[in-house]
Amino acid sequence: MLDSKIIEIDGVFLGTAIQVKGHGGRRFYAAHESVRVLHNAVKPDLAVMARVVASQFRKSRVERLAA
Repeated sequence: MLDSKIIEIDGVFLGTAIQVKGHGGRRFYAAHESVRVLHNAVKPDLAVMARVVASQFRKSRVERLAA
């Protein structure tokens, strides 16, 4: 099995970053509706993936509060 890491932001489980075979990058498996748009996105490493997911999560949170 390839390596995977949980992405949790502000105590909320958002999904998993799964190592892409042969690339060294990470593919995102979204488990939370706020980041569903990023499902299957591939980023070069875990740090980049976590930043993108956190940004989308927080953006979604602000949009929901503004509505």
